[in-house]
Amino acid sequence: MEVKRRTIRSLVAKLSSVSEHTRSEALCELRLITKHDAESRPIIADAGAIPYLAETLYSVSHAAQDDAAATLLNLSISSRNSLVSTRGLLDAISHALRNHRSGTSAAAVQASAATLHSLLVVDEYRPIVGSKRDIIYSLLDIIKSNNSPPRSIKDALKALFGIALYPLNRSSMIELGAAPALFSLVVKDGRVGIVEDATAVIAQVAGCEESEEAFRKVSGVGLLIDLLDPSTGSSLRTKENAVSALLNMGRCGGERALMEVRDMSVGVVDGIADVAEGGGAKGKSKAIALLKMIDGGNGSIVSLRESRFDCLLNESS
Repeated sequence: MEVKRRTIRSLVAKLSSVSEHTRSEALCELRLITKHDAESRPIIADAGAIPYLAETLYSVSHAAQDDAAATLLNLSISSRNSLVSTRGLLDAISHALRNHRSGTSAAAVQASAATLHSLLVVDEYRPIVGSKRDIIYSLLDIIKSNNSPPRSIKDALKALFGIALYPLNRSSMIELGAAPALFSLVVKDGRVGIVEDATAVIAQVAGCEESEEAFRKVSGVGLLIDLLDPSTGSSLRTKENAVSALLNMGRCGGERALMEVRDMSVGVVDGIADVAEGGGAKGKSKAIALLKMIDGGNGSIVSLRESRFDCLLNESS
């Protein structure tokens, strides 16, 4: 173990070398070590590598960016606190994401977004990352760009999902244009995985009061309703996300949002019931809750009185 520590300290020291070749070799070696040797990750973090890695994200060299971003991603698996507590780390990640159109390599963009997703596993870090509005803006810009590779979009969506898990971040996301960016993906992108990830984020951001107006401007409720229509061929996960979004909208968007959800959902109660019967535990619970929200508890919607719905409505959500 001591030999390993000495080797790592030597490599980290080389990151500050005036020789670009020496720095590049050290970066490559650290990337490989963090990928294959889990025990070395905290040692590398403790040796002071993170500030150098963060600084390298500003490099004009794509190879250096790639190695630094990948190493940070590997370190985030077991040294999340070291990353978050490093001054300027989030600013460096923001820089890498912000320059996704030119300047930052696609691999570095993807690794940077994935690093955020890894950090956001920790509840306490969600408000910290969410307070960086430039990060949210850059992630949204990635998913809006026609030139973004699919993997960049997926990694950005996963990071946005992690940010949206903290309720107080959702209004900032709405303010920065999350609704049109996300719903545009749902409408224009036919790749199932991306639609599923986009609707997962939509379901979270729907859980704030500001979502009502933002969703209305992009006909969001109508688009979610369409996803529950059997004719659209949406995946079960997409349907579960649509149900969750409608439920959150009805609960958090105000009286007008609640009435819109009730009125428009009547036409797809069969699709909601499909989720209640065939979805996962969470999906089933939310679908039953949405059915009860639509029904209003007073039996006013005749179609819900059929035996299929009567059984579901009597279940506990």
